[in-house]
Amino acid sequence: MTISNLDEDVERKLRARAASNGRSIEVEAQAILKDALREDQEERGLATAIHELVAPYGGIELDVPPRDELVPDTSIFDE
Repeated sequence: MTISNLDEDVERKLRARAASNGRSIEVEAQAILKDALREDQEERGLATAIHELVAPYGGIELDVPPRDELVPDTSIFDE
């Protein structure tokens, strides 16, 4: 497959992304297309999408307060 008339800025970003992932431009383009066309794309949900974005970097740790410290916002019920 050949992509003609690719915008220079798009090509530059693709080269940079490929380099940062240690892949060739062709392999990076294949990965992008595969991800974009994945059939279960709509079903993966926000949490899965976030996980897929941060997993290559080792993930992130969030401090989650204990449930007993959470105070519900009841202002929407006050009328």
